[in-house]
Amino acid sequence: MSRCLYPKIAPYFTDWITVDEHHQLYIEQSGNKDGIPVLYLHGGPGAGCSENYRRYFDPEKYRIVLIDQRGCGRSKPSPSLTHNTMWDLVNDLEKVRTHLNIDRWLVSGGSWGTTLALAYGISHPEKVLAFILRGVFLGSQQELDWLYQPEGAAKFFPEYYQEFIEPLSEEARKDPLSGYYQLLNSENELAMIAASQSWFLWELRLSTIEHHHLDKRHIEDKHQALCMAKISAHYFVNQCDLSPNYILEQISKIESIPATIIHGRYDMVCQIDVAYQLAKQWKNASLQILPYAGHSGFEQQTIDAFCKATDIMALFLEQ
Repeated sequence: MSRCLYPKIAPYFTDWITVDEHHQLYIEQSGNKDGIPVLYLHGGPGAGCSENYRRYFDPEKYRIVLIDQRGCGRSKPSPSLTHNTMWDLVNDLEKVRTHLNIDRWLVSGGSWGTTLALAYGISHPEKVLAFILRGVFLGSQQELDWLYQPEGAAKFFPEYYQEFIEPLSEEARKDPLSGYYQLLNSENELAMIAASQSWFLWELRLSTIEHHHLDKRHIEDKHQALCMAKISAHYFVNQCDLSPNYILEQISKIESIPATIIHGRYDMVCQIDVAYQLAKQWKNASLQILPYAGHSGFEQQTIDAFCKATDIMALFLEQ
């Protein structure tokens, strides 16, 4: 029987914690105060949390922790690129864990959230009970080229790609990622806002095979689009602050930690072969390929798989 999300719940605790002289992080907790601690990491980078992420987890069994990563969402300031690196984010997670008096937690996330989850686990393996990862992204140049160069996802969505590069000059179209980075950090506010919406729409269109005919009218949160575009471009022009093949080369540090990896067969944002290579090298990981799913965390098959994974993990961790 296909699963749906758990019913909507409100947080029992919200707060902002100061992580350095520039940033305060929004954090929230919901579910069972005495349950299994679980952290869910949002994508982007820069997308911020959805209230529906709480609904992947049984609220009677889990103590559910969500954060808006530094520089985005309800964190302050937002958007912000100041002191915003992968290793700042990893350190932030440790500060949140300590602040909440959590010894070890289940670390989960989707898309960019898997990148951050893996980087955190490699740095602090002793603090991780297990992983549940959806739509794996390892931050490699190959993955970035797939997203932004004309020989990748653009081959499947040529008309959408043409709209994506429309804000760029002919010269900038030779390197769309750098071109967008320049636009998104220009002093022309109107050009910056327009570019952020084009960036956001490109990924939105790639993310689901259940919804079609998406356009800028479907971008309901302009602030989210601006945060995601600015912060994603910032990370991607800096290769996510990771050396080439960093995660795969460091996987031995977490290979004994159990992991469930969920990936849509038709994911056009994060390539399935990346998840396949990760699972091959991670002896304690299992890969579930969803035959009729794309990238979105809220397609029917993905919801079913993720909720079942959290239920099974709860039984495993309660032993």
